[in-house]
Amino acid sequence: MKNRILTFGIVLTALFSHAQQPLKPYGALPSEAQLKWHEMEMYCIIHFSTGTYTDKEWGYGDEDPALINPSDFDAEQIVSAAKAGGFKGIIVVAKHHDGLCLWPTRTTDYSVRKSPWKNGKGDIVKEYRKACEKLGMKMGIYCSPWDRNSPLYGTPGYVEMYRKQLQELYRDYGDLFISWHDGANGGDGYYGNARGTRKIDRATYYDWPATWAITRKMQPEAVIFGDAGPDVRWVGNEDGHAGETSWATYEPQAPEEGKKPSNGFTRYELGIEGTRNGKYWMPAECDVSLRPGWFYHAREDSQVKTPAELLDLYYKSVGRGANLDLGLSPNPHGQLNPEDVSSLQQFGKLLKQTFAVNLAEGAVLKAGNVRGNNLSQYGPQHLLDQDRYTCWATDDEITTPELTVTLPAEKTFNIIRLRENIKLGQRIEAFEAEAFLNGRWEKIASATSIGPNRLIRLPERITTDQIRLTITQSPAAIALSDFGLYNEPVITEKPRIRRNPGGKITIFSGYSPSAIYYTLDGSMPTPNSLRYHQPFILPDGGMVKAISVDNGQQSEAAVLRFGPVKSGWKITGPEGTDAAHPAAYAIDDNPETFWQSPTITSSSPTGFVIDTGKRQNLSGCTYLPRQDGKPDGTVSHYRIETGTDGTHWQSAAEGEFSNIKANPVEQQVIFKQPVSARYIRFTAVKLISGNACTVAEIGVIPGLRLRSATPPPSGTSGIVPLQP
Repeated sequence: MKNRILTFGIVLTALFSHAQQPLKPYGALPSEAQLKWHEMEMYCIIHFSTGTYTDKEWGYGDEDPALINPSDFDAEQIVSAAKAGGFKGIIVVAKHHDGLCLWPTRTTDYSVRKSPWKNGKGDIVKEYRKACEKLGMKMGIYCSPWDRNSPLYGTPGYVEMYRKQLQELYRDYGDLFISWHDGANGGDGYYGNARGTRKIDRATYYDWPATWAITRKMQPEAVIFGDAGPDVRWVGNEDGHAGETSWATYEPQAPEEGKKPSNGFTRYELGIEGTRNGKYWMPAECDVSLRPGWFYHAREDSQVKTPAELLDLYYKSVGRGANLDLGLSPNPHGQLNPEDVSSLQQFGKLLKQTFAVNLAEGAVLKAGNVRGNNLSQYGPQHLLDQDRYTCWATDDEITTPELTVTLPAEKTFNIIRLRENIKLGQRIEAFEAEAFLNGRWEKIASATSIGPNRLIRLPERITTDQIRLTITQSPAAIALSDFGLYNEPVITEKPRIRRNPGGKITIFSGYSPSAIYYTLDGSMPTPNSLRYHQPFILPDGGMVKAISVDNGQQSEAAVLRFGPVKSGWKITGPEGTDAAHPAAYAIDDNPETFWQSPTITSSSPTGFVIDTGKRQNLSGCTYLPRQDGKPDGTVSHYRIETGTDGTHWQSAAEGEFSNIKANPVEQQVIFKQPVSARYIRFTAVKLISGNACTVAEIGVIPGLRLRSATPPPSGTSGIVPLQP
């Protein structure tokens, strides 16, 4: 009898111990600063410097500080627009590669002290700090490691100066949520007195561990962003999206990185997926600009990303466990343009409308397993309590559990949200979701990683009252903290605008809207604008804006700017050709194709000649790099000449395409002065990589654009309708 009692007591003790056993962490874990960073989800980085006034992406370092003279600088307007978009903080670009400091630093004369703005007594960084404090926004700092102005760059003295700049920013501008450092280091610049090139060993020059120690001491609550950490890694592109599989853990692999957190390595696709079971918790940041470029360019006023495009980026960054860092570009007056402000405001409203109500609230949750049967601590009800760090957890041996969600009534949704309790690590590797439709279970979604956030955007809306979630792969017991169903507002799809090599412009949509309306004068189309019925031609180029209207709801505007029709153009270049990428691809108005020159066998620059077929007034040239995500053949430095006979040439422009590797958008080159020419000779002085030049599209900017706001008679005002 005693033995039976003893045995029963042992069993009870074992069961009780199992029920109370806490869930052990799995793998690398986030710090407190990283947890707060994850909770932010979105912030903005603000670029304002000499490039704002010179129409360049990177200043060279020899620009006059007197350029910085905004007539109406308004940090509160800029920060307020970011807040309206749902962003939780801003990063101030206190110094970009041009070296000009936007605060009155004591380390160099190249600062706002030499600006006429506020008689040299202004402090742009402080203006942002005041705005953030007033509006309840967090602030971060970016001080470029590369300095194209400093004569000390490349010497130990510059590293000392750079650290003093960081110390000033850390000391004088309040608590920071992030210290941001990129990998653009070394190359062409002014360096104090003459244009030249200075190269450094990126692996050793800055002694990053010693530099980061300053951050840890002076801003202990700030995360540090670098190419490969130490706290937040670059996702490897400037498109604003993480991989569909996205791990918050990462382990550097390149030998020069020493498999430790590092910075200064501009390897693209550096961390789009991360490293499963990586040694470090090092989540990805997805950076992308609201405009094509990072600095303000008036020509991009019509190319501001729309609210729907921003929402798509949100799903592909925050919805894949990363954070979204959106670039804002104040204009020369010191404010965001109305187009930018409007897009941010509408995006913020769209985001609020989408996630205002969790349609799973009030549901009955039935889990196939609960850790130790401890419902109060690990039950599935925690999935609906809006706490990121309570969770439904399973026993150690149960790694592929099921959860059935029975809604109070049928609900219609197209967004599924899942989160893990990342204080316990990133555990789940794959899952699928089913809905009970037409009397049976049907799979509606499947994905891989979850981590701090996973948003599944279904291709079509689902109406059901039952959903089943199955974890299909996990190396450990699960710790799921959130389950949500949301219904995104109906967004009328904007039309698409295309032009073929013959110049025919078509406007179409993926569905059948009631009507499409368009304008040709740059104004925003309305239902009172021209109605699209048939293709047409703009022989001399122009801008087309179009909207779809369906059941009284109108879409966002599609915008496309065209140069002159290229039907009579020819391209000649180095002898020989790549059959898979012929020269015709450079002038086919199709960004998905590209011309590739023959292999370059000498160290001399390669180039090609464009024969436009007739003499015309030109003010510039455009170059679109290949759009397949590969850098080989992309031109980084160029020389452009023009002529009337294809034999004699005059210089029109030369320079660099700044940041083109990370941001391969169309580059516009404005000539020194307008010219009358038939031929253009484009020379690729330097390629990013590879041994053959590539061109997705080459074009010209005419000296005079022809526009019309009303339907013209056939064959007039430069617009030629085509017969159906």
